[in-house]
Amino acid sequence: MASGIRDKVAIIGMGCSRFGERWDIGAEGLMVEAFQEAIADAGIEKNDIQAAWYGVCMDEINVGKGAPSMGVALRLPNIPISRMENYCATGTEAFRGAVYGVASGAYDICLALGVEKLKDTGYGGLPAWGSTAGTLMWQFFPNATAPGLFAQLASAYVAKFKIKNEDIKQAIAHVSVKSHTNGTLNPKAHLRKAVTIDQVLAAPIIAWPLGLFDCCGVSDGSACAIVTTPEIAQKLGRKKKDLVTVKAVQLAVSNGYEGGFNEWDGANFVTTDKCAAATYKEAGITNPREEISMFECHDCFSITELVTYEDLHLSERGQAWKDALNGMYDRDGKIPAQIDGGLKCFGHPIGASGLRMIYEMYLQLQGRADKRQLENPRYGLTHNLGGFPHQNVCAISIVGKYGK
Repeated sequence: MASGIRDKVAIIGMGCSRFGERWDIGAEGLMVEAFQEAIADAGIEKNDIQAAWYGVCMDEINVGKGAPSMGVALRLPNIPISRMENYCATGTEAFRGAVYGVASGAYDICLALGVEKLKDTGYGGLPAWGSTAGTLMWQFFPNATAPGLFAQLASAYVAKFKIKNEDIKQAIAHVSVKSHTNGTLNPKAHLRKAVTIDQVLAAPIIAWPLGLFDCCGVSDGSACAIVTTPEIAQKLGRKKKDLVTVKAVQLAVSNGYEGGFNEWDGANFVTTDKCAAATYKEAGITNPREEISMFECHDCFSITELVTYEDLHLSERGQAWKDALNGMYDRDGKIPAQIDGGLKCFGHPIGASGLRMIYEMYLQLQGRADKRQLENPRYGLTHNLGGFPHQNVCAISIVGKYGK
């Protein structure tokens, strides 16, 4: 019977490029920037890596969709490389592949890397998946913008729980202010300016109730992880008590229920709810509100983060907006969220985001997060949500110290 991967895989090295409008560098350069940090952190040679997983979503914009793109950029030693794509969960999907490669016993040391180069398109949002598909989408679904779709999530949430408009605006504004405040402490973030509640509330409305500061930006970036077994990590000189290990990695994909039936009320994400339950079970967590120390969730829009508090079983249904206003998810709150600034401050280079989130959890658990450092974190959770509100994929990972 399957027993999961808890403590079977250790992270021995991670790297993250600076995110932003990187006109100075291509996708290859971003990969090299993240990889050089990771390989130095791991203290191994490039030839020690036996297999790799390459996460990139918008392949027509990047260096290329095939595995050779990564192999050539990093000059990897002719090892197996698998190209991954799973909407906004692409980075975590690459991590899952590398983790499973080690946990299965097929390889000793594996690499997961995600990258996305979006700013060179000259477009303010995410490019369409192919020119023909993009043209048809805008012909048949002219109002199906990302802000518009996620604004409907807000409307459904407000209607379901009978929340006043001014209350939801205050709550999501608090979410945005919190993340932008955190981002000021991160030199790798794209946006590093704090904003006030008044600024957020006075910003232009993009799709009610989402204003300008409630929407994440578009960035270039890359992040990667090097993983192995705890036993090999110790042979490489790592102390057992200091090892950061993977407690769980889970994925849940829509089956058509949300869009094909009339039972779903549009006020939450079915995939996140189910994925969270599976992840906690694999990690051995029974009370996430008390056991999770920190997390990075997919805050493409502030309402998405707010609803995710509930789907992750951290806030009670209909109560997340109150928890947000009470500071539960602030940096000095009970369960800090988006400690590094989140998508709000990093933007969302799709292939890189999931690994960038794990990078922050890794630094925090090792006590290396500098001014962002939290006190004695135990478990760190990351969450990605990709696709559309009614048809999406969710990926969740949990990492922590070995044996704890």
